[in-house]
Amino acid sequence: MTWADAEDIGLALYDKFPDVDPKGVRFTDMHKWITELDGFSDDPQKSNEAKLEAIWTFWHEEWQDNQ
Repeated sequence: MTWADAEDIGLALYDKFPDVDPKGVRFTDMHKWITELDGFSDDPQKSNEAKLEAIWTFWHEEWQDNQ
């Protein structure tokens, strides 16, 4: 996975942290969790706020769908 795979990363975060409400997660923590995901192979420095927001949106939608 790379930063361009926002939906895949969002789903992977949900799978790894199904009980965590994304609304309470800081982007700094989310960034760390993303770079530690199995299969993530991009440069951690290539992220930006827009990419993190896109990932967060997919994660939040998946979390809401499963509540």
